[in-house]
Amino acid sequence: MTDTARVHLIAAARPNFMKVAPLWHALSAAPDFTPVLIHTGQHYDANMSDAIFADLRLPAPDHHLGIGSGSHAEQTGRVMIAYEAVALADRPDWLIVVGDVNSTAACALTGTKLGIPTVHLEAGLRSRDRAMPEELNRLMTDVLVDVLWTPSPDADANLAAEGIPPERVTRVGNIMMDAFELSRPAILAADHAGALGLAAGGYGVVTLHRPSNVDDPAQLARLVQALVAVQARLPLVFPVHPRTAARLESAGLTARLEAAGVRLVAPASYVRFMSLVTGAAAVITDSGGIQEETTYLGIPCLTLRDNTERPITISEGTSRLVNATTLEGALETALAEPKAARRRPDLWDGHTAARCVADLRERTAAASAAG
Repeated sequence: MTDTARVHLIAAARPNFMKVAPLWHALSAAPDFTPVLIHTGQHYDANMSDAIFADLRLPAPDHHLGIGSGSHAEQTGRVMIAYEAVALADRPDWLIVVGDVNSTAACALTGTKLGIPTVHLEAGLRSRDRAMPEELNRLMTDVLVDVLWTPSPDADANLAAEGIPPERVTRVGNIMMDAFELSRPAILAADHAGALGLAAGGYGVVTLHRPSNVDDPAQLARLVQALVAVQARLPLVFPVHPRTAARLESAGLTARLEAAGVRLVAPASYVRFMSLVTGAAAVITDSGGIQEETTYLGIPCLTLRDNTERPITISEGTSRLVNATTLEGALETALAEPKAARRRPDLWDGHTAARCVADLRERTAAASAAG
């Protein structure tokens, strides 16, 4: 390895951008690393990509693969072909993949087959639900990579149970908190809720995108009915993912939400979305990352899923698993709970990127010493 190690950072979908940004800034500030930002284009909507890059002060990607949408197989295959061409033309000393999207697994497989030392940031998370495409991506990525950076003790335990050697694992904490702190001044200065006529602490935020919730019209109708019931208790604002918007419209449910008073808005940039979250009384979601952000902020999170790969957000944080039937009651309980009962997990402190750079530096030095 050279004195300055080239590091490929893979960004693909909205949650990836918040994980990559703090690490890109930390690597850019380090004299011994040169980060190379690669956007696969898995999320290409301007509000879900370009605006978030601007919010997080990320430069234009060094490489944009332009993959776009498609089936899981199509996306994965196109990413592998496109990233292989980049890696062969500009071979890095390290490859870092983040999260659990198709691009994560595709680049991990491509990089490790090329013999590139590969790191997975946010390793070890498990839902135990193999019907989730993300779970399969997590399992495959963690088997392949050379270094696994974990956010919490449960992730360490999962990897140990799967036989991953401990010397390949470093617990670094949760990089999502770094992204929040990176943008905190802008988030606190924004007033997206006020522009929507909502008072701080007097509304809830909704996000839905998982196929298990939005692809089955009957399940989506049940969730809409539950949201309408909650709206009568707590005004809701719902930044609607493009895919979810299409499902609501085709099922004839958009008008029902609007008639009940639910504010349906376009997907927001990171700063605008987090300004909504920080002022919310509660969040209703099926997202993984939002479970973490609400735990960090001490905001009740009603997670519309049967399971979660982030159980620490339940045992130590603010998340509760709910369904359409239990949502309304769980919200009342959560809103009545004293905020002092909530606490942040260890190493969720805004300094994860620094620990990642330190570990990468130590491993780079060890590889150089080994020849």
